[in-house]
Amino acid sequence: MYETIYVPLDNSDHSNASAELGLSVARRLGARVIGSHAYAAALHDVRFKQMEFTLPDEYKDETELEKQRRIHDSLIARGLTLISDSYLQRWQLRAFELDVPFEGKHFDGKNFQVIVDDIRASGYDLVVLGALGQGAVRDSEVGSVCERVLRRVRVDTLVVRDLESAAAQGPIVVCIDGSPHSYGALRTAAGLAGSFDRHLEIVAVVEGPEDDLLREHLELARKHARERGLSVSATVLDGAPVDAILAHASRMRPWLLAAGRIGIDADDPDDDIGSVAERLVRRAPCNVLVSSRSVSAASLG
Repeated sequence: MYETIYVPLDNSDHSNASAELGLSVARRLGARVIGSHAYAAALHDVRFKQMEFTLPDEYKDETELEKQRRIHDSLIARGLTLISDSYLQRWQLRAFELDVPFEGKHFDGKNFQVIVDDIRASGYDLVVLGALGQGAVRDSEVGSVCERVLRRVRVDTLVVRDLESAAAQGPIVVCIDGSPHSYGALRTAAGLAGSFDRHLEIVAVVEGPEDDLLREHLELARKHARERGLSVSATVLDGAPVDAILAHASRMRPWLLAAGRIGIDADDPDDDIGSVAERLVRRAPCNVLVSSRSVSAASLG
């Protein structure tokens, strides 16, 4: 299902939980993991130039300044590279313990931008990304890196909100609304449920008893999961979609909540992320898989 799993690392709690979960998924699926760390040496270069006026007079000669700039840049680059290597080596050792192939990368540049560039250039199957990073502040729902990456890539992205993800129990819940992306989420969720031997619960939010079409989609999804030999149940929820799903997730405490990147009401299939998926990423009490796969209902039969 997934062959190459990408995990950006910054040594934050959510990043470390992402790495552990990414390795766990890779071990189950026989996939390899690529870990990356981004640093901003250019930022230090700018700061050094801003402070040059404070140097002693003997260092303010342009020739001497240029020499000091080169020394500074070299030391900063070497130090930041060593820090990156230390982050990556930790998870390389952990991958070795789990017998998971691991490759480390580090980049100099704006964190979210180099992550996006690498994802676009490398063809990863799954991105595992911490909801929050080193810059998290109190009451943060989702970090800027996570949000910006989600809006810019079209790869399945597992947003890690639970710091105990790798050891957590609970079912996999997938949201169905009849859209191709929700069926993509179903197919992925079913594959993970089989690999991790977890119960799969399929949920749909209906607006009234007359919403027969959505109930048909729900039954089709349940049939698909049963044919794969999974333990599966189907649940109809009432209310506003996001509120109903979040309330259900709070009661069920799933290991993973899966949803399509965009939903049935999307105006453009190239939209960055739908409002339902975005709000689930921000507020869910569990990990959220945002699926970019598009699968037709007919292909499930």
